[in-house]
Amino acid sequence: MPAGLLERQPLLWLNPGYAESADAHASALDPARAEARYARCANLLAQVFPQLAASHGRLASPLQPIPAFRRALWPRPGAGAWFVKRDDALPVAGSVKARGGFHEVLARAERIATENGLLDGSSDRRVLAEPAARSLLARYTLAVGSTGNLGLAIGLIAKGLGFRAVVHMSADAKAWKKQRLRDRGIEVVEHAGDYAAAVAAGRALAASDPYVQFVDDERSEDLFLGYAAAAAELAEQLTVQGRSVDARHPLFVYLPCGVGGAPGGILYGLKRRFGAHVHGFFAEPVAAPCMLVQLAAGCARPVSVYDVGLDNRTEADGLAVGLASPLVAPMMAALLSGVFTGEDDTLLADAWRLEECEGAYVEPSAAAGLRGPAWLLGSAAGAEYLRRHHLASGMGDATHVIWSTGGSLVPEAIRQGLRARGQASVERGDETGS
Repeated sequence: MPAGLLERQPLLWLNPGYAESADAHASALDPARAEARYARCANLLAQVFPQLAASHGRLASPLQPIPAFRRALWPRPGAGAWFVKRDDALPVAGSVKARGGFHEVLARAERIATENGLLDGSSDRRVLAEPAARSLLARYTLAVGSTGNLGLAIGLIAKGLGFRAVVHMSADAKAWKKQRLRDRGIEVVEHAGDYAAAVAAGRALAASDPYVQFVDDERSEDLFLGYAAAAAELAEQLTVQGRSVDARHPLFVYLPCGVGGAPGGILYGLKRRFGAHVHGFFAEPVAAPCMLVQLAAGCARPVSVYDVGLDNRTEADGLAVGLASPLVAPMMAALLSGVFTGEDDTLLADAWRLEECEGAYVEPSAAAGLRGPAWLLGSAAGAEYLRRHHLASGMGDATHVIWSTGGSLVPEAIRQGLRARGQASVERGDETGS
């Protein structure tokens, strides 16, 4: 394992397996499948969710320039342009999990309706909101294991189409996230143990009933492709911002990582679109760097953070995952540039600073990526990566996209407490990392 990992020291780890020539197109998983599904279901989504009427059923988030935050965190010249991809502002579900979760449930609804003769390839998908389809889908339960955000995304779209929704959560998951689910009519089942234990319990319960379908965040291709479809949206937004992506204008993307489905899917989609010109880094808490641990150990067998002596305890509850996705980790072995880790005080401080500078509130998990450009530009490992890939001289023309994964639905009382802790961390100078 990398030096300092077991001592919970913040670090930037460069993936020795990363290959510029790695071809994401070699996989049969094609994000165009998800893009097409979202396009044909847009009218359905606009009908089911009034919040999507203005976007004509499109699930999209802003790409926000953050020049004031960049100056606060990295006041030196030649740092390129910094943006935050505001998936915390995604309509309806308020987190990146909506991208995968909505696609997963739409795919299941289409399959069930087609098998039962209510839908064919050319049908208007608004038929899924009609009484006959809702009556059919009501016979099925969609179950998922979640720390909160994926459960909300799955639960909202499932209930919107008529499914019963059940979310399996660990007993020590955030109480307000459980209540938020229950307030929206989504059943919550609590389990002893961590996120992985809740997933395992939910998977086992679903296996005994053909009308209970388990949405597996560790293995689902439909979830993965829903996330991968975000690459097309970001490409459009970069064009609007006048940002090219090529050898002279590299794109760096910083993605908070829990089990790995969302960041892995997004990076996979971007790699298929931009190839070697996009460089992806995952952000993980020092106590729960499950993707770093898995990739550093190799993907021949599962290795968890517990196996190396870490405890998986972090304020960034959306990233509190002990074992990386067995679907995603092998894909990332050649596509991921590296992983950087951060302490909770740093996440809270950066979230506070982002809101002070740019007026954007994000939850601690979503703030994990904010220090990514500083690690790349200001650490010895970052300098080595830039040298190795012949990027150092062109960083003034680079684009940095920090993916914000959630936060808009955090209750105000919780926000105030997290803000106060972040401000206090800044004032005490407790931040660590590059």
